[in-house]
Amino acid sequence: MLTDIKSLNRDELETLFNDWSEPAFRVNQLLDWLYARRATTWDSMSNLSKPLREKLRSQFSLNSLVLTRKQGARDTTQKFLWKLADGAFIESVLIPANPALYGEASDRHTLCISTQVGCAYGCRFCASGLDGWKRNLGVHEIMDQILATERWHAAQPKEESLEPAANRVVNNIVVMGMGEPLANYENLLKALKILNAPWGGGIGARKITVSTSGLAPQIRQLAKEPLQFRLAISLHGATDEVRNRIMPVNKKYPLTELAAACDDYQRVKGRMITLEYILIAGINDSMDQIKPLATLAKRLNAKVNLIPYNTVEGLPWERPSEPACEAFHAALEKLNITATLRREKGGDIDAACGQLRLKTERELATGVPSNQLTDLPPTAR
Repeated sequence: MLTDIKSLNRDELETLFNDWSEPAFRVNQLLDWLYARRATTWDSMSNLSKPLREKLRSQFSLNSLVLTRKQGARDTTQKFLWKLADGAFIESVLIPANPALYGEASDRHTLCISTQVGCAYGCRFCASGLDGWKRNLGVHEIMDQILATERWHAAQPKEESLEPAANRVVNNIVVMGMGEPLANYENLLKALKILNAPWGGGIGARKITVSTSGLAPQIRQLAKEPLQFRLAISLHGATDEVRNRIMPVNKKYPLTELAAACDDYQRVKGRMITLEYILIAGINDSMDQIKPLATLAKRLNAKVNLIPYNTVEGLPWERPSEPACEAFHAALEKLNITATLRREKGGDIDAACGQLRLKTERELATGVPSNQLTDLPPTAR
């Protein structure tokens, strides 16, 4: 298979074009087509010479994600199911910020992106790994979730567009979708550097958050990266007893080792870490988790993001009641912990990681007609 052109960074393209005796300005033209105009065909790159386009076509692919299914929530969260070149499916979720003061539409949108097809880490409450791990995403497949979302946005009628006056809709990226991001470290970091570069995505490093379930060695590796990406820990339990029950990764990297790696990260970066904590009824929402969670947050100078569980079909876990979530939040704040309780985002559209992919794959496996597998119009499939 040919390498996708979006897997190359600027330095690699400059070396390639120099070897081909192409003038340096051709690199700028190509990058403009890829990332500013979000081109999906070689033929559309009209200011590149035909011989150069043919040379590129013969040596590189120019794949783009296919939007197979989309769900829109009442809160305007949008969930995308993308089909990859090999037929595998991944998900991205576009999440609006809370409405601005006086009810104006939000001017900030976060895209939650995936890094793997499936997941090998088997968190008990998550749909991403229910059918196991298939493969890592390539650099271009990580990147193209942003580009494809932008293409979708640009194609919306003006009156329906999330940001009618803007060329772009994605302002922030969180790497919290399907898969364990730090298990695909090299591809992830290369993709994020392209997304950060002014010639690429142009998204500031501090607007990019990388999440991990607790891979301590890679956290230390991430600390050595010069770019100031934000770090989030998918904690979901403040004791080894709770994490061992729902997160198998904790048996390899228990809380003492995870906390030590976060200490090292904090020492190098000096930036606040986020502790992601999905509240699951009867599992981790009891008051005995408050003190150890607060102790860890203070040690790491971390804020806590509480997320009521989005139920997953086939899994036994349930969302706590709203009063229980509020009480947990209040107890943390009483101990002077910076904590947020995430309000409903996309609960009516299978917004938890991997749900839409899993549902679609199982529908396909049972022979459901394709016209029942998408809410897109036929011309968009």
